[in-house]
Amino acid sequence: MSITIYSKPDCVQCDATYQALNQRNIPYQIIDLTENQQALATIHTMGYQQVPVVVAGTQHWSGFRPDKINALSENL
Repeated sequence: MSITIYSKPDCVQCDATYQALNQRNIPYQIIDLTENQQALATIHTMGYQQVPVVVAGTQHWSGFRPDKINALSENL
């Protein structure tokens, strides 16, 4: 499963998400929304206004969600 995190610099919830994924050895890709306007438009189309936005397969969510990250680690 491919995991993409849409984030921005100096984001506490983004950093917490990276740390939680790293602790579980879950690989992910980061897209910096300050450098990619197309990605920013994509997450706005999805209805999100807050980062991080995590897209994991068909699932997606916004903010630091330990419950969702735990579920990912159980399904890998």
